[in-house]
Amino acid sequence: MMCIPATVFSLAEGGSSAPFSHIAERTEAQKNISENPKGEVAGQAAEIPDRAFAIALHGGAGVISRDIDPKIRDEYLESLEEAIRLGVRLLEDGAEALDVVEAVVRIMEDNPLFNAGKGAVMTNQESFELDASIMDGRDLSAGAVAGVRTVKNPISLARMVMTESRHVLFAGEGAERFADLMEVERVDQDYFYTERRHEQLKRARERDEVILDHSQDESETGYLETENEESRFFDDSKMGTVGVAVLDIYGNLAAGTSTGGMTNKRFGRVGDSPIIGAGTYADNASCAVSSTGTGEEFIRHAVAYQIAAIMEYTGASLNQAARTVVHDKLRPGDGGIIAVSHTGEIALVFNSPGMFRAAANSDGRIEIGIWEEVISIAE
Repeated sequence: MMCIPATVFSLAEGGSSAPFSHIAERTEAQKNISENPKGEVAGQAAEIPDRAFAIALHGGAGVISRDIDPKIRDEYLESLEEAIRLGVRLLEDGAEALDVVEAVVRIMEDNPLFNAGKGAVMTNQESFELDASIMDGRDLSAGAVAGVRTVKNPISLARMVMTESRHVLFAGEGAERFADLMEVERVDQDYFYTERRHEQLKRARERDEVILDHSQDESETGYLETENEESRFFDDSKMGTVGVAVLDIYGNLAAGTSTGGMTNKRFGRVGDSPIIGAGTYADNASCAVSSTGTGEEFIRHAVAYQIAAIMEYTGASLNQAARTVVHDKLRPGDGGIIAVSHTGEIALVFNSPGMFRAAANSDGRIEIGIWEEVISIAE
C-alpha cells in the first residue's frame, strides 16, 4: 500500500472570499427542508444527482504506542476500513447523510474494539452508561441521549429524540423511558462487558491511589503496566469515542458521535459526546464535526461549533478552522476531531499521540490511519 501525506485530503480547499455569504442563504434554504429534503422538483421523479460526497470517521483518540502488537493494530485498521467502506457504499447508492451517519456509527457501536456500545468502558460502579448525539446540517435539528444503560445502539435512540420528540437531549432514567416508548433494541448490562474494559477499570482504581503519591501517570509514559497486550500499548479509557461526519450527494451534512464515556467515572458524569456544539455539530453553511478527547475541555471550548463558526464568520477553510481550535485552543494531548465541509473538504486533526480514523470521497480516495501517517487503500 502506498503512503500519502497525512492529515487531510480535499475536494475543495481554501477560504471563501465572502465570509458571510452563506448566512442569508441558509435561512431561506432551511425553510424548504421538510418539503424538499433532496432538492427534488415538484411533480418529477427523484434522480440521484451527479454530486460529490465525502465522509470521515474516528474510533477515538489517546495514547497509542507505535509498539502495539501488529495483530492488534491490524484489527483496528480492518475495523476502520470496514466502517469507511460501508459509508462509501451507502453514499454511492444515494443514501442521505443522516442515514449514513447512523449506519456507520452503529457498526462501530457493535464492535468491541471501540469505546461505544459493545466496547464501552466501565463506571466506578462496574456498570455501563452510554452517550450519543446526532445532528442534521439542513435545519440544525439534533438529538442526544446521556447515561443510557440498556440501549444496544444509542445513536439510533439519539436520532429518535431528534425526529420523534420536540426535545434535544434526554438523560438517565428519562432516556430509558423514552427508549421504552420508541421500542428500540434493548440488552442487559452483561452485553457490554469485555475483559479488557474490566482490566482498565481495575487499573484506573489503582491509579487513584498512585496519583495521591504524585507518581507519573500512564499518559506521560505512553506505556501501561498490564498483562493485557492490547491495553499495554493503547489506552482510550479517558478519550475513547466513535464518530462520523458526512456530506451526501444532495449537498447535505450530518454528524454523529457515540461513547461509553470515561473509565471509573462517577456521579452521572457526562462528557462532550452528547453535547451539541461540543462533541457533535453540523450546519450546511459550513461543516459537520465529531470530536473525540477530554470531554470537559471540548465542552469548555464548544469545539465542534467553534470550528463551524470560524468558517462561517471568517471565511477560513475547514482545516484552517480545525487547526486553530485543536492546536491553539485545546491543550496538547486533549484529542482531536474529524470533519467534512460543505465543499467536500475533509479534516482529520488531533493533538494526541494518535487517533483511529478513516476518510473517503467520491474521487475514489479511501484512507485510514492511527498516527500521523495515513494509508491509502485501493477501491
